[in-house]
Amino acid sequence: MDLPDLEAEAREKIEATFYDYIAGGAEDEGTLADNETSWSRWRLRPKVLRDVRTIDTSTTLLGETVSSPVAIAPMAMQHKASEAGPVATASAAAKAKALFCMGLFGAGSAGDVAAVAKGTPQWLQVYVMADRERSVEAIARSAEQGYKAVVITVDVARQGNRRRDARNRWSFQQSDGQVEDPNELFDHALTFSDIAWFVERSPIPIVVKGVMRGDDARACIDSGASGVVVSNHGGRQLDGAEATSDALPDVVDAVAGRGEVYVDGGIRRGQHVVKALALGAQAVFVGRPFMWGLVVADQKGVEGVLHGFQDEVERAMALCGVRSIGEIDRSLVVAGSLSGR
Repeated sequence: MDLPDLEAEAREKIEATFYDYIAGGAEDEGTLADNETSWSRWRLRPKVLRDVRTIDTSTTLLGETVSSPVAIAPMAMQHKASEAGPVATASAAAKAKALFCMGLFGAGSAGDVAAVAKGTPQWLQVYVMADRERSVEAIARSAEQGYKAVVITVDVARQGNRRRDARNRWSFQQSDGQVEDPNELFDHALTFSDIAWFVERSPIPIVVKGVMRGDDARACIDSGASGVVVSNHGGRQLDGAEATSDALPDVVDAVAGRGEVYVDGGIRRGQHVVKALALGAQAVFVGRPFMWGLVVADQKGVEGVLHGFQDEVERAMALCGVRSIGEIDRSLVVAGSLSGR
């Protein structure tokens, strides 16, 4: 799995403005870069002399079985990456029996995406709109269509200052040609009581995405959320925010098993996945690599990235002396620099 080469190939195939939209982050892109490098600050402590002839990477997410702890994150503008858009991504996930989270702005029909699930759980990500009934309706439809959970993204009180997009005069254009301003669409007055309000009205579990602090995570669970995603929006919102790998342990400790904790941000290797699970995550979400796969080879490209992660996770688990996801615990990681100093 050579993700830098995959990204380079994708970059050659798409407009520069679209590449910048996907690849870029906020302001000086410090958090964007730190998300990736921060996983090297955690070192693995492998066990030896274990029978690792058979490795089982399957796990459960909110009670639903999936083949891997690697899930596909919600991503906007997939219609610009492939004519099939998120349907291709969802089909690849279904074939691999991996979780795909459909994004509200994935630029495709949530119904069409749900139709290719083939027994594999899918989640739907939404933002809370200024017109709140739109969000309530989206949640109700998602349950009817078979989605197993709704992910509410909460770290968009303001749109991040993305300098690449400003330079390119990028506009957020849906597949129907409609241009939208997220700053005008979203509800900027959300509180934890609003999470409870949505939980009361949702027939399926609510997961809160964009949580970076233990106290906030605890409040989300207290409000009825079934889980939280430790996320800084891929470094696209607040530059200077903590890397997600550094924020993860505090959130896990605060939730204390009362809900599930997931993490995204900079996960590019199977060993990163094992580190995240050892720190207490139930699963990880990966975004940009799947977008590059979609650009390069449509559904087959997404499948390739999924297979690459699967191979690397299996290998990392074997080399760490663990045979199943349940055997991964915090004893496998220690904080330290890449050089060991």
